[in-house]
Amino acid sequence: MEKISALGFLLVILCLATKDLACQGQTLQGDCLTMEREALLNFKSGLKGSSTRLSSWTGSKCCQWEGISCENNTNKWRLMNLSGKIRPSLLKLKSLRHLDLSDNTFEQILIPEFFGSLKNLQYLNLSYGGFNGVDLKWMTSLVSLKKLKMDGVDFSMVGSKWMEALNMLPFFTELHLQYCGLSSPISSLSSINFTSLSILNIGGNYLQSKFPIWLRNISSITFIDLSFNDLYGQISPGLGELPNLQHLDLSRNTNLTSSCSQLLSGSWKKIEFLDLAGNNFLSVFLAYMLFLVDDDTS
Repeated sequence: MEKISALGFLLVILCLATKDLACQGQTLQGDCLTMEREALLNFKSGLKGSSTRLSSWTGSKCCQWEGISCENNTNKWRLMNLSGKIRPSLLKLKSLRHLDLSDNTFEQILIPEFFGSLKNLQYLNLSYGGFNGVDLKWMTSLVSLKKLKMDGVDFSMVGSKWMEALNMLPFFTELHLQYCGLSSPISSLSSINFTSLSILNIGGNYLQSKFPIWLRNISSITFIDLSFNDLYGQISPGLGELPNLQHLDLSRNTNLTSSCSQLLSGSWKKIEFLDLAGNNFLSVFLAYMLFLVDDDTS
């Protein structure tokens, strides 16, 4: 058997150390792949306006550019004070896990559907970034997504199946959709796939819906904010048995009601914040207390 040369051995080690990138024709410049650096610069060229962060995007070490961080061979972006066009060169960033484009002025552009091709994305934040959307079907492909923050994104034109689309994401832990103009029902889920959901924050919309009783089946949930909507019907007494629930805000849903004896008899093991103001629960609660007082005096 022929002996492997020292040069060949070094090439094998190099291939392993760079995860086969050198062997596939990609080269490293500093701490940044040439392909990734070119993708970032292409993305930058579609933007307009001044950004102190973008002015640092020079040289070969793009992991040291402001707004970019690389940890464990993954990319994290946090870019602010931007406007212009978002180019699909982002798709070349195969290791992108964390994308934060919140607090920008993109002038109500549609959320690019190619975001759905960022298969490894685990965190997406578009809050108050100047985006709007007409559907969320593109999100069903983000199978690795764990945290979604899109507060203030205009979803007033989104159809009725947006919650069903989000329910297809199995690793979901956080959903933030405050003040998005959503109005369609959220009570129709027949089964729950996002069983790891911890935070549900969709207050400040126009949700015309029966109370979503499926919430009582998510034992991992710690935070629920459904305030300032148009929910109606009975508050599920099962909420009191959720073992990890700490924060519950159902305030300002004027047509919500509940059976006091059932709701207040729950264990509420970890509850720290509870707001039921501005709905029909208070009047029912007072009637219930008057009944107890009258029963005690009779």
